[in-house]
Amino acid sequence: MRPHVDQRQARVLTLVRARGSARVADLAKELGISPVTLRRDVEAMAARGEIQRMHGAISRLEPVPAAPVPGPAVPGSVPDPGRGGGGLVIGMVVPTTEYYYADVVRGAREVVEARGARLAVGLTRYLAGEDRTQADRLLSTGADGLLLTPNWEAGTPGPGEGAWTAELPVPTVLVERWAPPGHPAASLDRVSSDHADGAARAVAHLAERGHKRIALASRETPTSGRLRTGFAAAVATLGLEPPPAWPAAGAWPAAGAGATAGAASPAEAEAFARTLDYLCAAVSEGGVTAALIHSDTDAIMLIPRLQARGVRVPEDLAVITYDDEVAELADVPLSAVAPAKREVGARAAGMLLDRLEDRGAGREGPRQHLDLLPRLTVRP
Repeated sequence: MRPHVDQRQARVLTLVRARGSARVADLAKELGISPVTLRRDVEAMAARGEIQRMHGAISRLEPVPAAPVPGPAVPGSVPDPGRGGGGLVIGMVVPTTEYYYADVVRGAREVVEARGARLAVGLTRYLAGEDRTQADRLLSTGADGLLLTPNWEAGTPGPGEGAWTAELPVPTVLVERWAPPGHPAASLDRVSSDHADGAARAVAHLAERGHKRIALASRETPTSGRLRTGFAAAVATLGLEPPPAWPAAGAWPAAGAGATAGAASPAEAEAFARTLDYLCAAVSEGGVTAALIHSDTDAIMLIPRLQARGVRVPEDLAVITYDDEVAELADVPLSAVAPAKREVGARAAGMLLDRLEDRGAGREGPRQHLDLLPRLTVRP
């Protein structure tokens, strides 16, 4: 019987604490699990601050000296982050601490703790209304500011959605979310990845390699809208042929819809099959020679099935993935676009702490919207 994820992670933590450090490949072999599974565990554990992740290895965290105990508070005063953080608590609401958000949380934690404050995390698992529930919970336990990733399916608020984020009683920074001009949440500070630029970088790279017709395969997530925007803009700007249109029923289901971790819902399985059919037809009948696939795990699952149906990768179809979480672990390491996830978390935390410091000093600087450009990693 395969060990439960909690038991497996507890075993990893015990081994790393006993040895000081361990190579991921060696540890996966010893535990009898795949490197991909272990990497998922490592990301979740690192995001919780249990271990430290390095390139190809993990190590135990050394004890962190306790922050100085602040003196008696003056009634009505605001703690000064410039003096060791003043005991500030930063609340962070994210959908998960695995995969993409593991590095986002890690980047925020590093900056928060370096400035003497403490990070408290609330998880929503993409459940409707849970983002506000977690925000209220963190506020009720004393959070001085919030880093907030609301459950907006398209990455932006839908009609009548999200106004509450602008009414919170503490400084708030949106993380990997954005609101259109005129929406109340557009007045909040924001740090996000420029996914449109990331998609455009992938298209430009493939075009430089001589590909004239490129496809995009992406499930419906808060990222996908920006990916489609950047993809279409790059295809038009570079004068490439547009890819074949998706079938009317070709949309992927929303992330997390109807499935638990490690199990696909019937809708997801059907959507995966449609995507496979689309890419096979795009190559054999539509003249497509390259594709940008979101995400890495989808690409790793698709490639052997494409090859089983006669589509050779990369001979018939060159593939670039988006996210770069596990692209290097594919049988043939895949080129990938990597959003600056860790830096997004770090910049958002720094922006919020600066905002709190300004408030404590009686200042109120302009709000900021910061977009960070992804990086393209080309692998042989």
